[in-house]
Amino acid sequence: MARGEWGHNGRGKCCSYKRTTLIVCSINIFVALYVLRTLYTSLYMYPFSDSQTTFRYTSDQIRKMEESNQIRKASEPTELIKLVRQLKKDFLKEERVMELPQHLKQKLVHEILARLRSLSAGANTTVQREAVESWRKQKLKEVKRLVRGKTLNTTILPEEAGAVSSKKIGIWIPVEIINKEHDDKPEGEEEFDSRILPGRQLPLECHAEVHTDYGGEAVRWGLTHHKESAYDCCMACVNQAKRAKPGEKRCNIWVYCPSETGCYSPDIYEHKNQECWLKYSEKPKLNFKDRYSESYRNAHPNAPLIVPWVSGVVSI
Repeated sequence: MARGEWGHNGRGKCCSYKRTTLIVCSINIFVALYVLRTLYTSLYMYPFSDSQTTFRYTSDQIRKMEESNQIRKASEPTELIKLVRQLKKDFLKEERVMELPQHLKQKLVHEILARLRSLSAGANTTVQREAVESWRKQKLKEVKRLVRGKTLNTTILPEEAGAVSSKKIGIWIPVEIINKEHDDKPEGEEEFDSRILPGRQLPLECHAEVHTDYGGEAVRWGLTHHKESAYDCCMACVNQAKRAKPGEKRCNIWVYCPSETGCYSPDIYEHKNQECWLKYSEKPKLNFKDRYSESYRNAHPNAPLIVPWVSGVVSI
């Protein structure tokens, strides 16, 4: 009997512990759910209610905002915006357009030139434009037929027809302009002599030659020897020859730069206006005369057409 009572009492205590644990856990879960609900409500409900109460505008404020929006829209450069958008579209279209292949361009150019050569020598620009326009229309008709799959006797290949049909082919010829020279020279006035040099007139002993460059050994370095005129340069050569000491080279060639923009020379130096070179040569020889040859200018692209120097050989 005693053993049975003890066991019954032990099971009762065990059951009471389980019940207590379940009750405590239930309370904890309930408290946790309540806390979560409170946090959720504070995060989402309170800001919404605050926004309803905080941002309230008066009718006067609303009217001013509407007026501000109207002024802003009215001040927008709508026409300019439309123009810019249209330009962007045009530029994009131009970028997408593919260039004609080089061989096809050359083929069309040769045909246009052949059509122009077939005209008479006295054909004016109007006749030339009409001939080119006639060729263009004929070529576009041929291209359209090729695009449709028709076989023609033409210089354009079927695979090239699509590229040509999307281009504006032809050649631009300017309107003919007839220029009449207006002679406003007073009566009795002599023609301007391009051979006249600034400064005093050169004496015969200077033997001046315009557009001429003589070679020789430098007696006086022209880069640091400037004279006001060709006359002064020639006199400097004559005076140097008279004052030269025994054993010194005596000047018998003078070379002067009269051009305000400087004078060309095939060396590394920049030759400026009023340079005066005093030279000596037992047998003076020309470097350049009148014009630089075409072969020389091909080899020296910076060379001008006319020799800019003035030179002379004096007797000593």
